Amino acid sequence: MNPEIQRYTPTARWLHWIMAAIVIVTLLLGIYLADVPKGPERTGLIQWHKSIGSLVLALVIYRLYWRLTHPAPPLPDTIPAWQQKAAEIGHWLLYALMFAQPLGGWVMSSARGFPVRLGGILPLPALVDKNDALADALVGIHGLLGWSLAALAAGHIVIALKHHFIDHEPILTRMLPPSHS
Repeated sequence: MNPEIQRYTPTARWLHWIMAAIVIVTLLLGIYLADVPKGPERTGLIQWHKSIGSLVLALVIYRLYWRLTHPAPPLPDTIPAWQQKAAEIGHWLLYALMFAQPLGGWVMSSARGFPVRLGGILPLPALVDKNDALADALVGIHGLLGWSLAALAAGHIVIALKHHFIDHEPILTRMLPPSHS
């Protein structure tokens, strides 16, 4: 391990990779759902989507707590200040979208009159009363947030790979297990 590389904590690394996998699955499931006709298959897939999305919300709350109590390691001095600021803003936008997207889905589901269960098990309270007009409005917002999250996450991945493979900077290794240095 390069002694100059300051890594994220093991908890931060685990949360990052688990959430990355869960968010990708949830986004892909949401995209797939757009083409599934109404019926039992769609209903079952929506339940899975909501169950996984509720886990994203719980994990991002914990992740935000962890991030606020365990600051990120500083970026290398070789990275220009404007890129460091852009990285900071990008990370906070990812957190905001990972919070807003499942929360918006929960509100939308509540407005439709359908329950949400944390991980498909623990019932969560309705956040709003049944309101079809609100639910209809939230469908587009939920989709827009999902596409925004997907685009920002894709940018995050591309930039991390660029720093690692093109610039040869130890950005990616800060989030990998120590054996990958």
